[in-house]
Amino acid sequence: MKKYLNLLEGPILPSLGFLALPIMATSLIQMAYNLTDMIWIGRLGSDAVASVGAAGMYMWLSNGLATLAKMGGQIKVAQSLGSGENKKASNYAQSALQLGIFFAIIFSVLSILFSTPMIDFFKLNSPKVINDAKIYLIITCGLSIFSFMNQIFTGIFTSMGNSKIAFISTSVGLFLNIILDPLLIFGFGFFPAMGVAGAGIATVIAQAVVMILFVYAAKKDTLIFSNINILSKPYMKETKTIFKIGLPAAVQSMIFSCISMVVARIIAGWGDAAVAVQKVGAQIESISWMTAEGYAAALNSFVAQNYGANNPNRIKKGFKLSILVMLIWGTITTIILVFFPDVVFKIFITEKDVIPLGVDYLTILGVSQIFMCIEYTSSGAFNGLGKTLGPAIVCIIFTAIRIPTAIIFSNIWGLNGVWIAITVSSIIRGSLIFAWFSYKIKNPKFLIKQ
Repeated sequence: MKKYLNLLEGPILPSLGFLALPIMATSLIQMAYNLTDMIWIGRLGSDAVASVGAAGMYMWLSNGLATLAKMGGQIKVAQSLGSGENKKASNYAQSALQLGIFFAIIFSVLSILFSTPMIDFFKLNSPKVINDAKIYLIITCGLSIFSFMNQIFTGIFTSMGNSKIAFISTSVGLFLNIILDPLLIFGFGFFPAMGVAGAGIATVIAQAVVMILFVYAAKKDTLIFSNINILSKPYMKETKTIFKIGLPAAVQSMIFSCISMVVARIIAGWGDAAVAVQKVGAQIESISWMTAEGYAAALNSFVAQNYGANNPNRIKKGFKLSILVMLIWGTITTIILVFFPDVVFKIFITEKDVIPLGVDYLTILGVSQIFMCIEYTSSGAFNGLGKTLGPAIVCIIFTAIRIPTAIIFSNIWGLNGVWIAITVSSIIRGSLIFAWFSYKIKNPKFLIKQ
């Protein structure tokens, strides 16, 4: 099976669309995957949502480690294919997978050994919430190997121009999760009711099936994976290159997660219901950023292939068209969150005292959606060039300001001050990264592979 989309020739928007639509659909499926958990867990009450929200922060943190291997691998595989070096592309893909396995094992062991202090960090109030959070953490993070591998496989297949594999595999995982969630959370027949633990088990089983499907697709591939032996000695040069390129994005992702944990701890000062609102609100908001992230992944591969082939004009056109598409999507999500927040939030939590908090969250965060979409798109273009450090620095600095501004604003506007701080930082990040890339591409040498 050789499915490689040539992004070096032909109309740009159809090529980007052909690659981006399955990725965006995959992102929407991943969002639905997460929202499915929230819908069922929300039926257990806001305490259960708070448990999953706290533990889920560490799964988010693990994505940073996976990002290192995924980002570096995806960029170098695409650039190698663009320059016609298929064997080198295989070496990079193998190195990315080996790095991912190594990091997944380390993270899983640490999550199991230190589950208690990891959850205690959030200073949750209810003993049941704390205990459920530990259980969910051990299950999902202790078996994070599946999540790691799925992300890296997605990156490699995307770099090849084959985004349908991730779409099909993730779709199967979603439908399986939809079936398993109510069975394992509430029990049915010989299935015992396991509550929050059941949600974690359902998620891990679905992730494992997705990975099996990726492995099956890889075994049928003749372009990249046929030259990979995962048990062979690592290619040290390729591994170092992946590490160097992927490190800024990984550090950005992990610091972003750590900052979010600190902010979550601030939010916990308003009670477990506030934690639940933040968790559910973030999942709803993901309709914007996960779609933008998916489109950015397509742009990443498009830019990387054309960078490898030294096609600067095609990179410029691809970037401008991508910004236009994401501006439209950002506007749509802003309208949904700002004008229909109560309708959306009630799908997940129906407790009357919690709904007003959720409405405030969605209304305030809805303002920043356009800027968030622009940020992801601009960062995707930077990353496709292998220049991952710049956007990472901007993101880290202006995400870090959320902590002091959240404290200051919350003294003025209460819990809504935290949401305002998050929104302000997103607006600044999106504006700066877009302006920076737009300025840099005016220099032709910036888009020429040295």
